[in-house]
Amino acid sequence: MKLHHINLLINGEIYEVLVRPDEFLVDVLRNKLGLTGTKKACDMGVCGACTVLLDGMPVSSCLTLAVDAEDKEITTIEGLEGPGGKLHPLQEAFIEKGAVQCGFCTSGMIMTAVAFLQKHSNPSELEVRRALSGNICRCTGYAKIIQAVEEAASKICSLSND
Repeated sequence: MKLHHINLLINGEIYEVLVRPDEFLVDVLRNKLGLTGTKKACDMGVCGACTVLLDGMPVSSCLTLAVDAEDKEITTIEGLEGPGGKLHPLQEAFIEKGAVQCGFCTSGMIMTAVAFLQKHSNPSELEVRRALSGNICRCTGYAKIIQAVEEAASKICSLSND
């Protein structure tokens, strides 16, 4: 199978990678670029663990061909880190609320929530539940995850009002 040189813009940096035309973005991120925060689980796009942002929209990287991500802006969980390693408000809220147990679903939950909160600054609990409905967690029971997203929304909203 013919290999393709592609340039991927990931977390603000350009990476030149050699990929097969049938290679999925999750595999390139994890195996070729060492960005292991994006998790690989179901390989069918139903669990949300592999969620990344593609031009600001959450996508299942296990269903996205790497070649289709060229010329698009990709954000992974590693890209949320602020200056000096400061955590994103969502990451802080997940820790504060105890919304992580095994942590496997966490990066996908956070990436989905980041995209959601960019459009919904003051969401209701029902809106948060609906936004995260495509992400599966087998450990937490979701209550603390919902609380963490609501907490982060209030922090983000107060930061933007300052």
